[in-house]
Parts: sequence; structure tokens; C-alpha cells
Amino acid sequence: MDLQHAQKTVDTWIKAHGVRYFNELTNMAQLTEEVGEVARIISRRYGEQSEKESDKNKDLGEELADVLFVVLCLANQTGVNLQEAFDKKLEIKTKRDHNRHHSNEKLK
Repeated sequence: MDLQHAQKTVDTWIKAHGVRYFNELTNMAQLTEEVGEVARIISRRYGEQSEKESDKNKDLGEELADVLFVVLCLANQTGVNLQEAFDKKLEIKTKRDHNRHHSNEKLK
């Protein structure tokens, strides 16, 4: 599924099950909350903090999907075509960073 199709899928779901989009500020707060859940899993599972028993069954993929869902909602309600934006950003990063990363001693 490309990003444009994902945006349409989320829009269809919102209209069928969600009644309407939360406003942009509410969705920004939701995004922050979901990113926090991802951060908690990463910091405890892969970082130096110990993982609490209650966190061991948390699904990182599910939490990342929550982040993606809210990003898609924000793109829809603000008129952003994420496929176009992503393709443009990837082109910029490719031109800007190709030699930079290959020359970075810290990455060798």
C-alpha cells in the first residue's frame, strides 16, 4: 500500500467508524502520546532502562502503526499529500546526504 492509498483508507475508516476527525490540535496531542508509547518500549527494551513486567507484552509494531495512523489523519485534515511530500523529501535527502554519510567516520 502506498501512502496515498493509506491516506484514503484512513479517511474511509474515519467516515465509517470515527464519525469525524478530531481537530488538528487534538490529533497533535494524540500523536505525541503515541510517540511516547513507542519511546517507552524502545527505551526499556533496547535502551538502558529495565523493562517493567507490564510493558513486556507491548507490541512495538502496533504502537508504530498508531503513530502512522495519526500522521495519516493529520495529513488528511490539513490537505497534505504524504506520497508527494515523502517522495520529495527522499529526493532531497538523497542528494544532500549521499556523500555526507559515506564520509562520516562515525558510521564506519
